[in-house]
Amino acid sequence: MAFDLYAISPSGAVQDRTRMERAAARLADAGIGVRFDRTAFSRAQRFAGTDAQRAAAFGRAAAQRAPVVMITRGGYGLTRYLDALDYEALAASGKKWVGVSDFTAFQLAMLARAGAVTWAGPALTDFGAEDGVDGTTLDAFGEAMRGELEVLGFGYSGPKDVEARGTLWGGNLSVLCALLGTPWFPQVRRGILFVEDVNEHPYRIERMLTQLLHAGVIDAQSAVLVGQVSRYRLAEHDRGFDMPAVLRFLRGRTRTPILAGLPYGHEMPCMTLPHGAKVSLATEGRTCWLRLPHAH
Repeated sequence: MAFDLYAISPSGAVQDRTRMERAAARLADAGIGVRFDRTAFSRAQRFAGTDAQRAAAFGRAAAQRAPVVMITRGGYGLTRYLDALDYEALAASGKKWVGVSDFTAFQLAMLARAGAVTWAGPALTDFGAEDGVDGTTLDAFGEAMRGELEVLGFGYSGPKDVEARGTLWGGNLSVLCALLGTPWFPQVRRGILFVEDVNEHPYRIERMLTQLLHAGVIDAQSAVLVGQVSRYRLAEHDRGFDMPAVLRFLRGRTRTPILAGLPYGHEMPCMTLPHGAKVSLATEGRTCWLRLPHAH
C-alpha cells in the first residue's frame, strides 16, 4: 500500500539538496511520495531557517494531507523552540511524525506534554546515499507506517531470560540528558528505555548514562535497550576502555536489565520504532524480541 510523506527541516540546514532529491526519487520508486515543506531548504546560520520558521513548519505539516511527516536531517536546533509548539494540536492531527537524532527532543516533548506516540526512525537523508538504500531500513519503515511491523528480532548482548513490558521511549542519549529536569522530559516508570548516540567517546556515553542512573531514571525502567553508539575514536590511554566496559560498569550499578544490540541510530540498518507506545520484550537465546502493538 503506497502512502505520501511531508518532509520538514526542524534542526540543521540541509547541506546537500541533491541527496534529498535522490532520496525522494528512491522513495517514489518504492511507492512513497515525498513533498517538501516550503522552508525545508532554508538557512539561517547553521539552522534550516529561523526558529520561528522551523516552528511554523510543524503547523503546516499538521494541516497538510500526507499521513507521514519525516525530517530531512537531524543536527541541532529543536530545543531552541520547544516552548513554541502546541503538542496537543500536533498530536490531534493524527500524523505519524518520524525522525532520529535531534528529533528526539520533539518525540520526548510529545510524550511528556500530550502522551502521544511518534516514530523513532530514519531521516530522509538516510535514503539518499550515493551507494544506494539499505533495504532493511526501507522495508521496516514502510511496514511500520502501514501498521504491518509487529515483531522485531535482533541479536543482543546482556543478561538472559529477560521479559519486560512498558512504554517504549528514549532516543538520542545526548538530547535525552539535555531535557532531564525540563517540562519536556517524560516521567516514565517501568518503561523500556532505548538510547543511541554518534560521535561521542565511550566516557561521554558513560557520563550521560550515569547521569540518568543518579537521577533515578534507569532504576525506574523495566529494561534499557542500547542501540548504535558509533563514529568515535579511542585514545591510546583508554587502555581497553570501550563500550563493553561502559556496559559492565552500568550493569554493576542497577538491577534494570541492560541489553545492547538494538538496530537503531545513525547507522544502517535503522529500524522504525513507535516512541511512546506500549510494547513487550523477551529474550530467547541470544535473540531479543520486541513485540510492537498491532497496527500501532
